[in-house]
Amino acid sequence: MHPHADPAPSAAEERARRLFAAQQQAYAAAPYPSAAQRRAALQALKRQVQRYQDALAAAMHADFGYRAVAESKMLDLLASTLEINHAISHVRKWMKPSRRRTELLFLSNSVTVRYQPKGVVGVIVPWNFPVYLALGPLAAALAAGNRVMLKLSELTPATNAVLRRVLGEIFAEEQVAVLAGELDDPTVFTALPFNHLVFTGSPAVGKLVMQAAARNLTPVTLELGGKSPALLLRNYNVAEAARRVVHGKSANSGQICVAPDYALVPRESVQAFAAAAQLAYAEFHETGTRAPEYTAIISPAHHARLRALLDEARERGATVLRCGEGSRLLLSARQMPLHLVLGADAGMRVMREEIFGPVLPIVPYDTLEEAIAFINAAERPLALYCFGHDAAQRDEVLRRTHSGGVTVNDWGWHVINHDAPFGGVGNSGMGNYHGEEGFRELSHAKTVFKRHRFFPIDLFYPPYGNVVQRLALRVFLGKGDPGVAPRIEHGKEQA
Repeated sequence: MHPHADPAPSAAEERARRLFAAQQQAYAAAPYPSAAQRRAALQALKRQVQRYQDALAAAMHADFGYRAVAESKMLDLLASTLEINHAISHVRKWMKPSRRRTELLFLSNSVTVRYQPKGVVGVIVPWNFPVYLALGPLAAALAAGNRVMLKLSELTPATNAVLRRVLGEIFAEEQVAVLAGELDDPTVFTALPFNHLVFTGSPAVGKLVMQAAARNLTPVTLELGGKSPALLLRNYNVAEAARRVVHGKSANSGQICVAPDYALVPRESVQAFAAAAQLAYAEFHETGTRAPEYTAIISPAHHARLRALLDEARERGATVLRCGEGSRLLLSARQMPLHLVLGADAGMRVMREEIFGPVLPIVPYDTLEEAIAFINAAERPLALYCFGHDAAQRDEVLRRTHSGGVTVNDWGWHVINHDAPFGGVGNSGMGNYHGEEGFRELSHAKTVFKRHRFFPIDLFYPPYGNVVQRLALRVFLGKGDPGVAPRIEHGKEQA
C-alpha cells in the first residue's frame, strides 16, 4: 500500500454508506407516502414504545449507572408517546396543500404550497435522553414522509441495543436504519449527503456538524443548549421558585439541554433562595431511609469535569453548598447531589461553560435592568425561565431578551407541549421541530402557480411599453425621481 493512501473504510463505514444508498433508492421508488402509510408507521412506533417500555427503562438505568424507572418513563417514554400521538392526530391536515393569494396582477390564477418529503434525513442522537431525542425527530421525519438514519450515542450501548430491536421489528432498514457505537468516526455520518440533518448536542460540536453539512449543502436543524437563566422577580414567592428551579436542576441530574443553568435572584433574597433550594432538594431526594432517586452522571469523565468546576469555584473564592445529608444511601458512585455556588464571578468556569449537571450558581442582581443586561451579555440561550406575577415586568423580560423558548413560573414544560415549535436561536441552535413546525422543517414547501387558461399573460411580454405594463408600473411603483438616477438612451448611460 502507498504510504499516503487513504485507509480502507471499515465495515461500519461501508454499512453506513450502503444504508444511505438503499434509503435513497427506496425514496426514489416511493417518494410520497400517503397519510395512511405515515399514520400506520407512527402507530406502529407508538405500540413499540408501549411494548418495550420496561426494557427501555432498564437499559437507560444500566447506561447511566442509576436512573429511576419512573424518571425514564416520564421524561423519555411519555414525552415520546405524546409527540407521536400529536403527529398521528394531525399529519393528514399538515399534508394538505395550502392555498395562497395571488398578487393582484395575477388575479384569477391560483397559487398553492405543497409539502413534499425531503428524502433521507439523518438524526444524530445525544446520550442524555437517548429515547426521546431519537424518537421525537424520528416521528417528525416519518410524519413528513422521509426515510431516516439514526446515529445513536456510544455512551448508551444498552439503550441502543433495545432501540435497534424496537425499530428493527417494525421498519425495514430502507425506511429506518440505526447506527451506534460501531461507527468509530462520526464524521462518516455527517459527511453523507443527507437531504436534512438533525443534531442535538453542544454548540462546539454543532459547528462541526454544520461545517460538514455545508459541503453537501445539507440543511440542518441544530438544538444546542447553552446557559439558560432562571430569573426570579421580586414579586414572586422565593421558596416556590427555588423548588421549581431545583426540580429542573435535579431532573436527570441536570443533564438536560433546557435545565436552568444559573439563577438570577434579587440580592436581598439570595440566602433565602439557597436555603429553600436545600430544603426542596431534601424533599425530592432525601425521604426517610429510601435511596435517593436521582440519575447518576453519565460517565466518569463528565463526573470529573463537574467536580473540576466546583473545585475551581472554591479556589477562586466562591462558596459551594452541597445539598443532601450524605452519601450513605447512594447506589452509584456517580450519583452527584445538587451543589449551589454563591459568589461566582464572570471569570469562573461555572459562569462561562454550560454546566449540564447538578451545579447551580446563584447570581445576585439589584435592578431588573441589571438582570436583563446580564442575560443579554451572554450568548442567546435555549431556554429562559421567568418567575414573577407582574405581567408588565414579565413582558419586559420577554420583549428584551432572546431565547429558544420560555416557561413562565416554572421550568422546561414548553418543550413537551408538542403543538408548539422547539428550537434554539443564535448559539443555542437553529430550526425547529415538534408539531406542525417540525413537519414543515422536514418537508420541502413547493410553490405551485397554475395559470388560468384564458389569462392574458402575453400582456407582460416584450416589446415593452404597452398600456397595461405602463399602468401596472404606475400603480405599483408610482412615479420615480429622475434626479437620483442617470438617464439611459440606446443602451448607453447619459449624464
